[in-house]
Amino acid sequence: MKGFIMPDYMFRTFDEITPEFLRGLGVNAILADIDNTLAPYEQPEPDDRIRNWIASLAEAGISIAFVSNNDQARVELFNRTLGVPAYWKSGKPFKKNLIKAMNELGGTLDTTVMLGDQLLTDAWAGHNLGVRCLIVPPIRDKKNAFFRFKRWLEKPTVKKFKKRNGIEW
Repeated sequence: MKGFIMPDYMFRTFDEITPEFLRGLGVNAILADIDNTLAPYEQPEPDDRIRNWIASLAEAGISIAFVSNNDQARVELFNRTLGVPAYWKSGKPFKKNLIKAMNELGGTLDTTVMLGDQLLTDAWAGHNLGVRCLIVPPIRDKKNAFFRFKRWLEKPTVKKFKKRNGIEW
């Protein structure tokens, strides 16, 4: 399982992932988590930073779809002004909705990436699908026992990735 949750790339924030970087990888489709990846749970709608990043992707010919484990109301409210393909209750790490989203964007396994903040759902789902995984640290993590336990399980993998790649943040 350790290799299955190992990210391919890590960034401090989603907007460090530039269109130039993605084009260099041959990427034209991003399957993105919302909560704690693009915005904290309590932020109901995208801010200008998110809108500008998505617009810069679109200008470069890179499409995005939201693939969230959150409920329909949350995902639809967040996506209301963006209007990108969006999937809720996705059941990550299972790949069913990732396949649908990738197909809707016209992506392939070689031209699609998964973006998220959790190794045990997002990275695992992306690797389960067969795409590269981009991980960012959670914006504002939940503090309940379940999330603390998941982060504890992820910690050795994050540490190993950072050491292997000379990342010090």
